Amino acid sequence: MKLLRYGPVGAEKPGVLDENGVIRSLEGIVDDIDGSVLTDEGLAKLKAVDVAALPEVSGDPRIGPCVGSVGKFICIGLNYSDHAAETGNPIPNEPIVFMKATTAICGPNDDVEIPRNSEKTDWEVELGVVIGKRAKYVSKEDALDYVAGYCTINDVSERAFQSERSGQWVKGKSHDTFGPIGPWMVTKDEVGDTSNIPMWLEVDGHRYQSGTTATMIFDVPTIIAHLTEFMTLEPGDIISTGTPPGVGMGIKPDPIYLKPGQTMTLEVEGLGRQTQKTVPAKP
Repeated sequence: MKLLRYGPVGAEKPGVLDENGVIRSLEGIVDDIDGSVLTDEGLAKLKAVDVAALPEVSGDPRIGPCVGSVGKFICIGLNYSDHAAETGNPIPNEPIVFMKATTAICGPNDDVEIPRNSEKTDWEVELGVVIGKRAKYVSKEDALDYVAGYCTINDVSERAFQSERSGQWVKGKSHDTFGPIGPWMVTKDEVGDTSNIPMWLEVDGHRYQSGTTATMIFDVPTIIAHLTEFMTLEPGDIISTGTPPGVGMGIKPDPIYLKPGQTMTLEVEGLGRQTQKTVPAKP
């Protein structure tokens, strides 16, 4: 299943994409696509629904974030060997964990704001993992049992805020609109193996990122097991698993960063495409 949310910001409705790419309404079946629906029981209920019999959604509605009421937005840094190399960093001994504020979450095609005083706003196409079951002290062998599905994420980052100001990376990761997710969450049964998924990102039609999860240092099961040593994961939590090479800060000899008026287009194969315009930050 490809589960999604559509409609105005803050008033999104639950939906599912049918086999012809048509949005069908899930109103009256579930209230939202959130942690309460993404459990094994919730997904089993949805899989029993005759999607072809659901009402079609007319027009061309805005597509919202594919998961609502996200509790935690967790990210893994420097998780691709070729990305670590382009940034001049050593291979981590264990996953580098940081958080994005959930207020950064936006729809896959919403505008992305360039923050005030930004010098180095950057892009990062990533594989997102959506948790479907409460997870604490989970083994690597059992980790995928706790996954509801996967989605495309753009982990937008302000590098000067991230690395040149005091404190943690969260400063450079949490501006409003720095977390486009979706367009839909694809359930894990439709995704299968995540060890070699292609992904790419373009800015104004120029392809900067083109990679695959095959160069991940820590795979999805390892990441989940590691995180549950330190925190309990809940249904609806999202993990962004790192980015392949080609980010703006890694371009030699002169890094390239985003400015207002540009267009980012990105895709994780099988999980849907995003397109965002960059705009000045709003008050």
